[in-house]
Amino acid sequence: MTEPVGGLYITSALIIRLVKYMSTTALSEDALSTTLSALADPTRRAILARLAAGEASVTELAEPFAMTMPAVSKHLKVLERAHLIERSRRAQWRPCRLAPEPLRDVADWVEHYRGLWEDRLDRLDDYLTELQAGAATGPARQDEANA
Repeated sequence: MTEPVGGLYITSALIIRLVKYMSTTALSEDALSTTLSALADPTRRAILARLAAGEASVTELAEPFAMTMPAVSKHLKVLERAHLIERSRRAQWRPCRLAPEPLRDVADWVEHYRGLWEDRLDRLDDYLTELQAGAATGPARQDEANA
């Protein structure tokens, strides 16, 4: 079934694909915001760094911090909501482990800006090289070259 829209014919399949794309894009942006918000706190980044070495219990994760267990649990809940960690249950032990997928999403998002910053840093390098070359020739030699 097709429907004319602004001189274009849009099929039902195309509409379904657009809706799926728009919903996943909105969710991805929201997930990215949630991930970046979770990563904004240095305590949570330290917890993730510890979990990069392997799974750990809440008690083990709390050891290096001068805070209460409820405070550590709140940090873990933020990380869990951002899907940065996973918790499982083994009897009474609830180990946490790193879930790296959201970090990959952040890396992909940052990658879009890498070219921009590399170009700017290359231009800065060229400018600094010119300044150093000018300083090496000195003002007297520049006057001779202009004469």
